[in-house]
Amino acid sequence: MLHQIFHSPIPAAVLARVSAGDDVIFLDNAVLNLLRQRSEPLNLPKACGCFVLSDDLASRGFTADEVLPEIEIISLAEWVELTVKHPLIQTWN
Repeated sequence: MLHQIFHSPIPAAVLARVSAGDDVIFLDNAVLNLLRQRSEPLNLPKACGCFVLSDDLASRGFTADEVLPEIEIISLAEWVELTVKHPLIQTWN
């Protein structure tokens, strides 16, 4: 399953629904939860992919160096690939 998370802060109940093998993409203001200066870990399964759009980072004035190391920065085309990869998509607004 692909989880698309749009809001900040991210409720723990949303993160608890992510299972091993799922992918998570953080969009819009959810990118604020991915900065290295965060004091709390994301607490996601190790076997899930975590992504953020490069455009969402740039539009908020952040660089790749400011993002947690486990987060992969991707393009819009790669986001489309994730949606094709996963037949089930859950959007959290």
